Amino acid sequence: MPRRGPFDIPQVLGLLPDAAVAKYLSRGMQSGRENPPQVALRKASTSLSDTEARWRTAPIRELVEQAMTRFADDRPASDGWLAPRLHATLRMTRAEAGDRRLWNHLALLVAPDYVVWRWRGNAEIAQSSRFSGPHYTQCFSRLWWVAELFRNGPDYRPVETACTVQDVLNTTLRLDVIDHRPTAQALLRVFERLFSSGTSLLGDRVNALSSAVNAAGSTLVYDVLAPDSPHLVDELQDWIAESQEAPPVKWDRLPEGPHDGRVPAESVDALVPLFDKLLSEAPLRRRGRARGQAAEDATVPAQRQGVSLEKELPPWMV
Repeated sequence: MPRRGPFDIPQVLGLLPDAAVAKYLSRGMQSGRENPPQVALRKASTSLSDTEARWRTAPIRELVEQAMTRFADDRPASDGWLAPRLHATLRMTRAEAGDRRLWNHLALLVAPDYVVWRWRGNAEIAQSSRFSGPHYTQCFSRLWWVAELFRNGPDYRPVETACTVQDVLNTTLRLDVIDHRPTAQALLRVFERLFSSGTSLLGDRVNALSSAVNAAGSTLVYDVLAPDSPHLVDELQDWIAESQEAPPVKWDRLPEGPHDGRVPAESVDALVPLFDKLLSEAPLRRRGRARGQAAEDATVPAQRQGVSLEKELPPWMV
């Protein structure tokens, strides 16, 4: 059984409004010196159904406690381990995952200790946006969405690749074009090559390519160049329904995601040469920051950096 911590953890997840977070989140909580005001936060929350196993908090507590134990010496490395397991444990649709209130509840009532553990670092406090913020910043939301957007159907191995460098989560995850699955997988293929080659300024190159790809076209444009396969909605719903009887995810083996359709390999192949060329011409924005410090500042769009897109795209796209 997971340890219950110094506060009373609700048995099921709920929905906690942003206004309640703004009212009750204190610097003491952000530093880990104070426990959340559980009574007040519960009164401000709406509980989800206690008959649906996917909303139970005990499996999530087990995961975050295991992550804190396993990665005590390398906290950023916990992202690649936790992201696919959180996604496979907290099974839901994108519409459900888009409700910030769910992530607020998870961060303040279920695992505030994990938020502080992961994000305080050498600072005095963890940023408030790690408790309640956009999907690419909030502590747990960013992990669920990186798994959702970079998985290849049931295969979570690309998610581990995406979490190898923090700049993928800090920058690439923000881009609208990542909703297009062949774009996400083609980016990962280029990133993987950079990872394995031991290239210098790895994070800066990830940011440069991400900005160039985002500036070069919209999701609609990439869908014309590299069509995606239809999402299999029934298969996704079946996977969600199976959570009622699904065993806990394995700690030492990747879980299996929904069989809702793999990305067409030919579409990924069509985009990789374009992305290689964008990378070769995208100037690096050297941040000059200490290794290990999170890069939260936005990168300069490729078009403003002087990247010539006319050479990379067909005439009808420029």
